[in-house]
Order: sequence, then structure tokens, then C-alpha cells
Amino acid sequence: MIKLLIVDDHDVVRAGFHHILSTQPDIEVTAEADTGKAALDIIRKQAIDVAMIDLALPDMSGLDVLKQAKVIRPAMAVLILSGYSEEEYGLNVLKFGGSGFVGKQLAPEQLVAAVRRVAQGRRFISPHLAELLAAGLTDDVDQPQHTKLSEREFQVFSRLAAGKNVTEIADDLFLSVKTVSTYRSRVLEKMNFTTNADLTYYAVKHQLMP
Repeated sequence: MIKLLIVDDHDVVRAGFHHILSTQPDIEVTAEADTGKAALDIIRKQAIDVAMIDLALPDMSGLDVLKQAKVIRPAMAVLILSGYSEEEYGLNVLKFGGSGFVGKQLAPEQLVAAVRRVAQGRRFISPHLAELLAAGLTDDVDQPQHTKLSEREFQVFSRLAAGKNVTEIADDLFLSVKTVSTYRSRVLEKMNFTTNADLTYYAVKHQLMP
């Protein structure tokens, strides 16, 4: 029996995943959490085979939960859930020890297959992400500029591109305004841009807008 943890701050989303997965004879949804902290508490106390963790939690990012969870239970498989595209986060999920990246638009049968696959110690990689990995091995020079950004830099980039100011971003990410301003400067420097409008144009062009 696969013991599963579902982590998402939206009750409806958790209920949907619970309904799909709990009907499977070999999967048992043993716990749910709506924050990163609650998820880590559960992972410390309970034996979990697979954790499905939303990328955007209210208190911390899913990638931060992933990194801490792998320290607590290295053998536990982690699937990161998101409405964002794989191009934005898929490679980082694998880099940080995740077992796969699952889009929330995935068909129910594909979701079940992903849980079973990672429970066996294998990775769930979509054909599109496999193409990105292959491209990364053979063509680093032509990688898009946003792939040079760290996870936190990309979070700031996405919000700047969406038109948010540094104060709003600081509130979103639980950072100081000064820290966000520093990240903004790094993002502009790494991407060779000078204004937020440049970031927005780039995000639209590369289909990176939320």
C-alpha cells in the first residue's frame, strides 16, 4: 500500500486529489496539509511513501519543503504540483531531489500513474521535460535567459513581470522590501535588462506569465 501525503492550501484541490487517489486499491491518503510547516511536521512524525506538494504554499515554496523533506526522509518520493509550466520549475524540481513535476491539469489516470511510478523509486518525467533535459545536455549556450535565475530570483521575476511592485512582492514572499530590491537588481543584471517593462515583454514572449 502506498502511503500518500497531499499538501495544498486549497481545500477543493486537496479534496479533488483525495477523491481521485483514494479510490485506487494500492494507494492510501494517510495525511493532508495546507502549509509547508504542517507538511514537514507530518513528514517528521509519519512514515510517508509519496508526498504531493503544491509549488506555491502560503508560508514557503514547495521547493523549500522538498529540500527539507528530503533531509528528513531521503527515501520518500516527492511530486511537486503546479499550475505553472514545466519550463519554469521542472528542471529545478529534479535538481533538488524531487521525483517529478505534475501539472494540475494532468488527467486523473496520469496522476495515478505518476504516484505509482515514483513510489517504486523511479522518476516521473513527461516527454516535454525529457526534451528540456536533453537540450540542457547538448545546447547550454542557447538556454533561455530565465533559466539562469535561482528559484527565488525567478519568483521575483515572475511577480515583477506581472506588474507587482517590490512592496507587494515582499508581502507575497515574506521578505523585506530591501531584499526584494536586491533580487530585482540581480534579475535585471543576469538577464541584461534595465526596466520592469523589459521583464514583462520577455515573460509574455516566452509564455511565462502566470
